[in-house]
Amino acid sequence: MNEAQQIKALGQIVADLLETDPGFFLVEIKILPGNSVKVFIDADQGASIDQLVKYNRSLYKLMEEKGLFPGGNFSLEVSSPGLEEPLKLHRQYLKNIGRYAEVLKKDGVKIEGKLLNVSEENIVLEEEKNKKPGKKGELVQHVIPMENIKTTRLQVKF
Repeated sequence: MNEAQQIKALGQIVADLLETDPGFFLVEIKILPGNSVKVFIDADQGASIDQLVKYNRSLYKLMEEKGLFPGGNFSLEVSSPGLEEPLKLHRQYLKNIGRYAEVLKKDGVKIEGKLLNVSEENIVLEEEKNKKPGKKGELVQHVIPMENIKTTRLQVKF
């Protein structure tokens, strides 16, 4: 079984596991050198460590039973995508409305701002321009077509 087939098989197993909990969804599966399997699961209301541990144990058992890796030679990590991981799914954009993000457009332009709205076709970011110490800047809304987005990463603002 090649890597693409393994990822497809894993995706189906994860989909079956998540079927009983519609608030959870699969974001991505990666197989790194040495059969290090990383599964990123997210949830509309946020995924707790306890829930991710439960999915890790269930998935590990099923992977062993189905023999996806010869001789059981694999390691498994199930986690939610961290801040370093870009948003990949429309559902992730929806759950993060109201948070700050950095969008890198395909033309190389970066825009930082608050994610205000998400549709199938575009997102709306509100950027604060010309901010001066002690004063608020001008708020500018950018409508960015999804097809023009290369990556979107969440940002932590204090």
